[in-house]
Amino acid sequence: MEKTTVLRKLHQGPKILVLGNSSEVACARIFERAGFSAIGTSSAGVAFTLGYPDGERIPREEMIAVVGRIARAVSLPVTADVEAGYGDPLGTALALVDVGAAGMNLEDITGDGPDSLVDMATQVHIIESIRSKTDLVLNARTDIFLKGIGDPATRFDRTVERLNAYRKAGADCLFAPGVRDADTIGKLVRALDGPLNVLATAGTPSVPELEKLGVARVSIGSGVMRAAMGLTERIARELLDRGTYSAMTEGAMPYAEANGLFGR
Repeated sequence: MEKTTVLRKLHQGPKILVLGNSSEVACARIFERAGFSAIGTSSAGVAFTLGYPDGERIPREEMIAVVGRIARAVSLPVTADVEAGYGDPLGTALALVDVGAAGMNLEDITGDGPDSLVDMATQVHIIESIRSKTDLVLNARTDIFLKGIGDPATRFDRTVERLNAYRKAGADCLFAPGVRDADTIGKLVRALDGPLNVLATAGTPSVPELEKLGVARVSIGSGVMRAAMGLTERIARELLDRGTYSAMTEGAMPYAEANGLFGR
């Protein structure tokens, strides 16, 4: 409850909340040591770590178990990315409470295609049920921009309609991944009735710029996990092609320092 209170207050400014999205404990501890205020998990990152593709292919119990390990390993509030709730959003929310999470992401698309966009009234009911049973900090997400759903000319208005409905249903924060340009982000901030979460990707304005636009929260999704995968691929290619180790050794955390992250 204390961490939930802290996480909720972090959405109210005056500074933007920058989440360290983690796929496992080591990454979470590094973000904590760096001075972050809260940790987010990444559904894709956790799935990749355990050998699954993203998109609710991972069994819920395996996802929840990783969230619990991260929550127990850090002193910061942890908010969990649990996609659309694995067929049982309320049950998933209650399971997150049990493992010590302070918040959750909930998206309104259940598959890969636009036809899996959940009916808005149904999503509102889901959010209301989670709000009535838990105090989790709920980050309600719509994938209209990210998945390119529907007529481009209407995407902004449909995104605003959905996110404001989710806010009215009890969401604490509103998430529109896929929006990168400053003009659209600024318009969303002004049109929404609650704090806006932006996903940082290539081309996204910097954190200080997002703060000036009025964004309340910025997250990095699976970015760190994919960056680590890219580095691993470069290490593999160098080892096989040249038989050298610079990609592996340059910038690597020393063994003693890495081991010390888990000493407590």
